[in-house]
Amino acid sequence: MQPNAEPEFAAFAAIDWADQKHFWRLVPADSLNVPQSGELKNTPEAVDAWAGELAARFGGRPIAVCLEQSRGPLVYMLMKYAHLVLYPVHPATSARYRAAWYPSGAKSDPSDAALLLELVTRHRDRLRPLVPDTAETRLLQMLSEQRRTVVDDKTGLSNRLSARLKRSFRNWCDGSPT
Repeated sequence: MQPNAEPEFAAFAAIDWADQKHFWRLVPADSLNVPQSGELKNTPEAVDAWAGELAARFGGRPIAVCLEQSRGPLVYMLMKYAHLVLYPVHPATSARYRAAWYPSGAKSDPSDAALLLELVTRHRDRLRPLVPDTAETRLLQMLSEQRRTVVDDKTGLSNRLSARLKRSFRNWCDGSPT
């Protein structure tokens, strides 16, 4: 296999992420006309069980998984499985694809999973598989996010202090108690 060549997938899957439960749709590579679907609780245990079942069912062979995010808890839970090749899709891409097929704006999690599955089975050549960051890159990203949080907290405190001082000064000028 060439360094950047795509593996021969045993199956294709799509997951529409949600807070409480995820909707998934799966089709084995040898029967692209018979999709299966189901729900998955948003817990690490449920995701682990689902990924383990897929590994056992397809003998650890690669499975292409399309999802509407490139970061987040679900992505991080799925990244640890060597047999899952993740294809993140930008939310705007899936929204436009949905609008092409459902001009009325109808949206549901099961139908979104079906559209994501169609994207990964028919348009995979336009998608890029997720390449995990190095440990150093993840550390830098985490530190940058922490710094951003601290700066935002500092800005919020400074704004509240300024507002309080302005109120106190106005009250002092008016002669009313603070």
